Amino acid sequence: MATADAIPIEFPRRQPGRLTPPAEYAGLRSQEGLVKSSLPNGSTVWLVTRHEDVRSVLTDPRISSNPLHEGFPSMGKNGTVPPPDQVPGWFVAYDPPEHGRFRKALIPEFTVRRIKDMQPAIQRIVDKLIDALLDGGNSADLVAQFALPVPSLVICELLGVPYSDHEYFESRTRVLVTFTSTDEQRESAAKELITYLTKLISIKHKFPGNDLISGLLKNETLTPQEVSGIALLLLIAGHETTANNIALGVVMLLLNREWIGDPRAVEEALRYLSVADRVALRVAVEDVEVGGQLIKAGEGIVPLGAAANHDENAFERADQFDPGRPARHHVAFGYGVHQCLGQHLVRAEMGTAYRTLFERIPTLRLAVPPEELPFKDEGILFGLHELPVTW
Repeated sequence: MATADAIPIEFPRRQPGRLTPPAEYAGLRSQEGLVKSSLPNGSTVWLVTRHEDVRSVLTDPRISSNPLHEGFPSMGKNGTVPPPDQVPGWFVAYDPPEHGRFRKALIPEFTVRRIKDMQPAIQRIVDKLIDALLDGGNSADLVAQFALPVPSLVICELLGVPYSDHEYFESRTRVLVTFTSTDEQRESAAKELITYLTKLISIKHKFPGNDLISGLLKNETLTPQEVSGIALLLLIAGHETTANNIALGVVMLLLNREWIGDPRAVEEALRYLSVADRVALRVAVEDVEVGGQLIKAGEGIVPLGAAANHDENAFERADQFDPGRPARHHVAFGYGVHQCLGQHLVRAEMGTAYRTLFERIPTLRLAVPPEELPFKDEGILFGLHELPVTW
């Protein structure tokens, strides 16, 4: 068990050219208690790596997701959760009961039935993009020409954002989720997105449509500023994470072709890849014990999703890509009250993308060796900068 004066380890990072989580995770899971780690800003946090412990952290009311609490972790300014007083409506930074007010307003937009109603639109988007791929020859960058546009088009339709603006918000979102962005670049990108959404909300006040933003504006419990924050969160979460899942999932299927066409590949890709590994930052607001380790009030906690999803005690042969396994208890979407609202939409987009892509381009293959793919090892979210393919 680690003690207060234990020397913190360096924060684990993914190895370049590897789809698997940091190798250190397995060793951390085997240790008694928890392990302290140092962050880029010099602060220390407790790393939580076991599946059972991660779920415990994400459901314990003595552990907060609100960055206004002293001791809340920061991955450097580029990886910091915006506090509620700066971005009202960024509801993942709220604890219950305030968090529930936002979640209640959004639940009707993300039900299984609502996503089923969106399926024809998702299919049209995917088909149109594959048409363009085939018209362009026999090679492509599948990130720029498919994986990113799919969720961008879908989230535009959901929010009521004109797709003509998609390049604008994609470029600014990319700045926000990349560690190598400067503080000035990140601050500028956030301001530009908020300004854009504020103008869009003003237009929808006068000319409402059949979209999520227009629907939220009718909710008397939400202010226009909160609707703007909600839209910003959904804009970022709704396309960046899904784009990474689509691109990386295609790689996994190309490396494990026996699973192409199996709908279970979606769930296993979510577990195996865990693109939002380091997103769920937390802080203890009371003394609490996790995995036999005492965490004192004011100490930061980082529950590592990829470590939990590769825990051999929760998943047999966890480092093997096996869509045949029962993987529904993974934490790729978090757990508890903060579990991702858009998970049904993500599954629908991934499933439609995989099925249609391989049905229409059965000879699809990587254009470079997998170890040469440019992975996003430097970002908050794991993914690919580019995915060169040919057929």
